[in-house]
Amino acid sequence: MIPVNTSIVSGVALSEINGEIKMLLMKRVKGGFWCHVAGTIKDGETGINAIVREFQEETQIEVENLYNAQFLEQFYEPSANVIELIPVFVVMCPPEQAVVLNEEHTDYKWCSLEEALELAPFPNQHAVFKHVWSYFVEKKANALYRVEVR
Repeated sequence: MIPVNTSIVSGVALSEINGEIKMLLMKRVKGGFWCHVAGTIKDGETGINAIVREFQEETQIEVENLYNAQFLEQFYEPSANVIELIPVFVVMCPPEQAVVLNEEHTDYKWCSLEEALELAPFPNQHAVFKHVWSYFVEKKANALYRVEVR
């Protein structure tokens, strides 16, 4: 039997950078790969609380415009023998959003979809980025996906 872990959230930040919509990718210290924001839900937190906190901790982005991306990342983690099931959020940032990384990352880049697909190594990341691009960049974000930040 393989257990399912549902204690992680992830999020993709979007901002207009130099006149074009871009998504934020960061280079992780652990593993050295490019990724979006993610982290573990702490005791007493909702998924919404956790993603707002993770954005603050990892990037110092203050989340105001939060959306449920209507997408679940899912993959098998062999080292833990667990299936990860991770709700994805989208953070709509103001133009030219500043980023201040914490110690978990060494670099960041605002990317087009093509750049993100080139940098990110995992097929599941590609699926997340394509979904977010389709439903939040190519189309206007559906108001029904909006999540109230408390």
